[in-house]
Amino acid sequence: MTQASDTRSELSTLQKIGYGLGDIYGGGAGTLISFYYLVFLTDVVRIRPALAGTVILISKIYDALTDPFEGVIADRTRTRLGRRRPYLLAGIPLVFLSFFALFYPISLAQESARFAFVIATYLFYSTVVSIVMLNYNALQSELTLDYFERTTLSSARIFFSTVGSIAAALVPLEIVKAFDSVRSGYIAMGLTFGVIFALPFIATVATTRERAEFQKPPKPFDWRKTYIQPFRTRTFVYALLMYLFAFVSMDAVSSIVVYYVKYHLGRGSEVSFVTGTLLIAQVASLPLFVWLSRRTSKRTGYLVGAGIWIVAMLVSGIITPTSPVWAVYVFSAVVGIGTGGIVVMIYAIFPDIPDVDELATSERREGTYAALITFMRKFSSAFAIFLVSNALSIAGYVPPVEQIIGGKTQLIEQQQSAAFITALRSIFAGAPIVLLALALLSALRYPLTPQIHSRLTKLLTARRRGDPETDTMRAEAAELRGRLIG
Repeated sequence: MTQASDTRSELSTLQKIGYGLGDIYGGGAGTLISFYYLVFLTDVVRIRPALAGTVILISKIYDALTDPFEGVIADRTRTRLGRRRPYLLAGIPLVFLSFFALFYPISLAQESARFAFVIATYLFYSTVVSIVMLNYNALQSELTLDYFERTTLSSARIFFSTVGSIAAALVPLEIVKAFDSVRSGYIAMGLTFGVIFALPFIATVATTRERAEFQKPPKPFDWRKTYIQPFRTRTFVYALLMYLFAFVSMDAVSSIVVYYVKYHLGRGSEVSFVTGTLLIAQVASLPLFVWLSRRTSKRTGYLVGAGIWIVAMLVSGIITPTSPVWAVYVFSAVVGIGTGGIVVMIYAIFPDIPDVDELATSERREGTYAALITFMRKFSSAFAIFLVSNALSIAGYVPPVEQIIGGKTQLIEQQQSAAFITALRSIFAGAPIVLLALALLSALRYPLTPQIHSRLTKLLTARRRGDPETDTMRAEAAELRGRLIG
């Protein structure tokens, strides 16, 4: 499809679905890795928990060097397909290959060799997800310029993201269990989900269009403006803090939920169903938060979602191994509602940030901001998993023992110590409560309201048309800069 230069605010259903399908990868791959990758490394590849956390941390040092440049390159790309879609098209085979390699159960004799292989495959995956997702996220800002329509588009992508997450939570272990060998099961799982994550980008590329007015020749590269100026922009900083505090909470919980359900609640066979309940509740909550944000603002929707999640974690202590089955699933559903509000609102907020940046720089730098956000997200996630994995190691986690029973290779779980269970419960409840409190404080200071965004859009539209700058426009620009940039 050709690029678009119109300024229509309403997107077609086909465009929303086509764009949203791409986030099956963003949500599904992230969920699968959060829930199962640490367990895969410790129990199948059989490297120590501390080394497993180190693998992910090393990859983020690599990301620190590559992600920012990937965003700049994408912003400065000019092709007939636009700035974003060429990378999404090229990413289709790479998504498949990188995900399959990530979950390949290497069986080298030396732990150091297995460790090196895991580092190499994770760096490959990290590079691909950076290139694909930063361009996917950047594309959202261009599809519509309307504040509320961006919320609707966000709900579409989060719907497919959550559907991907549900599949990633429920299906992987069922695929693994269908095979006589755990290793063969993980190979089949990697192949299956590699295909599931790669193919939807065909629809994304085919149904979306990029705005012609955003394709003007880029200005000369200025590293200070690119990498320093965003962190001096009030709106971006508070949005980033809202994102990081909330999503690190999700990372901390999701990385240990398998251990928590298995070893504390004694419901190891129900792990997939507990996590599936949470994700289904996320999907069910989307219309509620879209309605709430339209009646109030995106910030209000975020605050409500974070508040629900905090309340749930405050009462999580009453969930014990002797609790009735329904209590576990009700708790999971309430957490899902809270996280659903956070996710849909934060992904509706981010497309507004390049508008604020355009006020400051007169450039469209969606790729730069998407790269910064992607890098900060991956680094914070890795740091959270690094801390959690080391805490589990220090607490004395005992991995399962591999045995052949009835011709099948099985993992026999071991009894965990009381100290390990205490550490597990403390991380599960304490980390989200503290981090979400900080997220709430950041949200209360987030300055971009629907009314202010409407004023900003009118000013930017006049500038793009080349309207003569009047005293009124200059005064409006100065006031908006004071509110939004600082």
